[in-house]
Amino acid sequence: MKILAALVAGLVLLLVAGALATWVIARRIEARYPPLGRFVELDGGRLHLVEAGPADGGRATVVLLHGASGNSADPMAALGARLAASFRVIAVDRPGHGWSDRIGSDAASPARQAALIREALQRIGIERAIVVGHSWAGALALNLALDHPGLVTGLVLLAPVSHPWPGAAIAWYYTPTAARAVGWLFTRTVAAPLGMMMLNPAASAVFAPQPAPADYVEAARIPLLLRPNVFQANAEDVAGLHAFVVGQSARYGGVRVPTVIISGDADTIVWTNLHSRSLEREIPGAKLIVLPGVGHMPHHAAADLVLREIEALAERIAPKIPSP
Repeated sequence: MKILAALVAGLVLLLVAGALATWVIARRIEARYPPLGRFVELDGGRLHLVEAGPADGGRATVVLLHGASGNSADPMAALGARLAASFRVIAVDRPGHGWSDRIGSDAASPARQAALIREALQRIGIERAIVVGHSWAGALALNLALDHPGLVTGLVLLAPVSHPWPGAAIAWYYTPTAARAVGWLFTRTVAAPLGMMMLNPAASAVFAPQPAPADYVEAARIPLLLRPNVFQANAEDVAGLHAFVVGQSARYGGVRVPTVIISGDADTIVWTNLHSRSLEREIPGAKLIVLPGVGHMPHHAAADLVLREIEALAERIAPKIPSP
């Protein structure tokens, strides 16, 4: 009994130490990476949007949607500054990520996130936009085109998740972290201290076979993920995605906007042959670009090409009027 009591006491002390470390880490992260944009108030919470571009609105509006484990800084770091030379750019912290609130019990659903983002864009006067979605947000961008067709003028899908994958397999920690009680304890005692040690190795794995940029974790503000509520929201998003695309994948023939899909043939995280090639077949007129030797981050590995494709899509949607 004494041994058992000692083990229990030791476990309690470890959990208390983990909770204290998590609190300190979260406060330091929030101080280092404050909000960069504006908050849009919605019923039940607010979304954080980062904006850039010409004062007159530019040629068109481009909305950037980040993937799992990220926030608005990832697509802004890769594409935002250069897009802003010609376009109004709005990068969204998806609900529960970055500095956006998790709004509603169903906020893990891409359909719910699409509705919230649509409402936020309307509240700042955005009625039409080219939507760029990476990875998890591929399903979200597709849902915007399907359920909110009045908003979307064109789609650019970067290594998108779009279809059910064999076995619904995800990394081992997502499912327990998405569970309310287990996830609450894990994210408030263990995730942040361990996560701080894993940020750079995780970035390297996501970028492979390309090397991750040396400043990626800092530039993309990835430590924001390690705050307890955000870490659990991210796990809920990933754990629920397979079930969502089971239903949505039957609808892609209904996408009626110009669509460009850009993926790498070396992506081991989201399989190009399953997702991107299926989208090319199912979306009328979709254009697929498969990049040899490129992994899961085409907007970083091939930013010039992605920017050219966004420009070409904008020209196709609304050709420039020649100067007199």
